[in-house]
Amino acid sequence: RERAPGDDLPDRVTRSVSSVRTAGITPSAGGKFLLPESLTTDRSAATMRTYSAALNRIYSGAKGAVQPMVTMHIQEGRIPVTGGKVWYRVVGAGRTVPLLTLHGGPGAGHDYLESLEALLDERAVILYDQLGCGLSDKPDDRSLWTIDRFVHEVDEVRDALGLERIHLFGQSWGGWLAIEYMLSKPHGVVSLTLASTSASTGQFVHEAQKLIDDLPPDMREALHHGNEAQTYDDPAYVRAAAEFYQRHVCRLDPWPEPLLRTGENLEGNQVYLTMNGPNEFTVVGNLKDWDRTDRLGEITVPTLITVGRYDEITPACAETLHRGIPNSELHLFEQSAHCAHLEEPAKFNALLRGFLHRVEEGQAPTTGS
Repeated sequence: RERAPGDDLPDRVTRSVSSVRTAGITPSAGGKFLLPESLTTDRSAATMRTYSAALNRIYSGAKGAVQPMVTMHIQEGRIPVTGGKVWYRVVGAGRTVPLLTLHGGPGAGHDYLESLEALLDERAVILYDQLGCGLSDKPDDRSLWTIDRFVHEVDEVRDALGLERIHLFGQSWGGWLAIEYMLSKPHGVVSLTLASTSASTGQFVHEAQKLIDDLPPDMREALHHGNEAQTYDDPAYVRAAAEFYQRHVCRLDPWPEPLLRTGENLEGNQVYLTMNGPNEFTVVGNLKDWDRTDRLGEITVPTLITVGRYDEITPACAETLHRGIPNSELHLFEQSAHCAHLEEPAKFNALLRGFLHRVEEGQAPTTGS
């Protein structure tokens, strides 16, 4: 049978001959789906595993059943926005509301969010690289790197893809961007998911300092000295920062390949240096005074808040969001740091699926856990 993206994506998106890649995917003798070489040659193995797992989830029927060819729609392209063009990808099927994702950084790119494409069996999932990183244009113009321009960029992406109704997902900096976007009173946002993020830069920095204080004394001192002297390339500083990242960004060892690609996106990235600073816990860019704590009550859509037990943007930050957003629920991932969607992907995707279903069925948020 043929599965195409849902009604919330217009014909010009789902059936564009020039931009939609249609792949014939057929089951093996054992009933598992194999990906054709035409797909695997230009995508990471991790991304392809996500696609095949989702397809096998859809077609895991009775043993011995004849499994017809599946038609999967994958659309990639570039959208003109203020300052350049941004790359995007739409994958998925189903008639439910699409999921639009906002990656972190700023400047991290979409790569580490590819695991969310596991939801492609029931809805369209949209990833895009914000201007200045990843596969998007990287203009050498620091005046472009403001939160207001990025908010406008979300509207430009929605307009170009005809996304009249969306579930909005923001992770880390993407959560700050999602909050700022919601405060602009956009139309058609059905729900909001805020993953590993905060209501202000100040609380994040304060909480991160507590985590630094829990490092071994030599590493703690190396970070304090390096921040004061701005010697961020000192070997002792680099070792201490790596230890912080292993504890509080992602606890998997080794890090997943999509997260490594995200790290490469951030290396020397002008957006990150301009808006954030030299590293995760030294915020000296134009976001250093960002604070929307007092306006959280203006966000009225159903909101899912997630956080890792060991998150660099700590559970205390998530609690602030939960208290401030009236129609929200909070979930803590006990085995995760800042990337619960990678560290506990099955649990994370199950939680997100359930939340989106409940919202679409008109059910109220749960109390969380």
